[in-house]
Amino acid sequence: MNLTGEMLIGQKAVKGSRDAVQAINPATNERLEPAYAGGTQAEVDQACQLAWDAFDTYRETSLEDRAAFLETIADEIEALGDALIERAVAESGLPQARIQGERGRTCGQLRMFAKTVRAGEWLDVRIDPAMPDRQPMPRADLRQRHIALGPVVVFGASNFPLAFSVAGGDTASALAAGCPVIVKAHAAHPGTGELVGRAIQAAVKKCGLPEGVFSLMFGSGREVGTALVKDARIKAAGFTGSRSGGMALWNAAQSRPEPIPFYAEMSSINPVFPLPEALKTRGAEMGKAFVGSLNMGAGQFCTNPGLVIAIKGAGLDAFIEAAADAVKQSPAQTMLTPGIFEAYESGVKNLQESGKAKEVARGQVGETPNQCQTGLFTTSAQDFVNNEALQDEVFGSTSLVIECADEKELKQVAEHLEGQLTATLQMDDADLEAARNLLPTLERKAGRILINGWPTGVEVCDAMVHGGPFPATSDSRTTSVGTAAIYRFLRPVCYQDLPEALLPKAIKNDNPLKLRRLVDGKREQ
Repeated sequence: MNLTGEMLIGQKAVKGSRDAVQAINPATNERLEPAYAGGTQAEVDQACQLAWDAFDTYRETSLEDRAAFLETIADEIEALGDALIERAVAESGLPQARIQGERGRTCGQLRMFAKTVRAGEWLDVRIDPAMPDRQPMPRADLRQRHIALGPVVVFGASNFPLAFSVAGGDTASALAAGCPVIVKAHAAHPGTGELVGRAIQAAVKKCGLPEGVFSLMFGSGREVGTALVKDARIKAAGFTGSRSGGMALWNAAQSRPEPIPFYAEMSSINPVFPLPEALKTRGAEMGKAFVGSLNMGAGQFCTNPGLVIAIKGAGLDAFIEAAADAVKQSPAQTMLTPGIFEAYESGVKNLQESGKAKEVARGQVGETPNQCQTGLFTTSAQDFVNNEALQDEVFGSTSLVIECADEKELKQVAEHLEGQLTATLQMDDADLEAARNLLPTLERKAGRILINGWPTGVEVCDAMVHGGPFPATSDSRTTSVGTAAIYRFLRPVCYQDLPEALLPKAIKNDNPLKLRRLVDGKREQ
């Protein structure tokens, strides 16, 4: 498939006319053709109107038709073959195996949501039949189901050109809920975005759906994204990116005459707590494994372990020594974009110049552009708590070890942390009481708590939570990974005393969809 540099508005391909974005191969700093001119307000309006026109039809598609649509998207993405892999590698600097795995994850989560749609449990049907003879007051016939919120805007992420991008988790869950989607593609990988966008566009046509079910737009800066979020026809948005970008769009979403849900994943440093007994028995082993997690994807995972918090002693010394040795042997890795590399270098420099963080080790220096050099620093608990510069996320493979005097100080640091996507406990059986004491704090601070694992890598499954208190996300009640992500784009509607002929299928008396419904307080089998 030839890349055209066009936006996809419904079933049309449209050339933009505003400032263009153009991908850069971060391994060489070479600009990649074509350039993608940005959309105008008129094109934003056209995409939003098409989405609004499609909404009432698409949200009432049968469960089978909607599930088949999601599966068709996955089929069309796979049919792109090597062209998609090659372009994504060129635009991201990520290795081919990583992109192949990400394509598998992207298609896998589309098919997972197809199964979720067919099961229908997300409709959360509740029926309380009429009780006309109840005393002292009769009860009306009351029935509840969930419906889609409306058209959704999705913002592609820089660090996952497939799995958190045009057909990523936000798009999959919104389409599963019955919401048309307009994607604002990320400027770092517009060619990858066009390829995947055309796959979705083809699936819309093959499945005979309204063309406004999907559109794809480009734009430099925040003009297009802000215009989409502010449009009255848009009813929710999903975002993965920086805190500054997320908060700017969140403010736009909340300042509308009708504020809308804005689900932003923004900033997380994912603390790891190696507990004392575990450090005594396997401190060196943990130090080496920790650096393996830190280096994954040049540290450009939202669950990268940016903090280690532990009590001083021989075990922690062994951890730091082993981690330092592993860091020194770490080859440099290409970062996703020149901008991300510059931000990483700035973050490391801030640690070096803080006067409160000691550099323990640095990785190998790269010889090509935008090379991430792994870093390991240490500081004291009190310096960390009292110095905001040490608390900023460094997006890349650098981590800070916080040395605590005792368990009380460890708890103080944990309480001082902002909201996180993950928190990890490395523990042995003898650490059980220490872990029990920390657990209530970690439950308040993080969306996912791990024992004796490492946070990088997110399983796509029913039970996964990829969310957390602010600033990890803008809404700690939600997840952007896993089947529960569908609930972000739904709302309940109650139907009182509707005649059978008007009832939606999910709440009809004879249960034609064969759902497990809650009827008069009892779950149907």
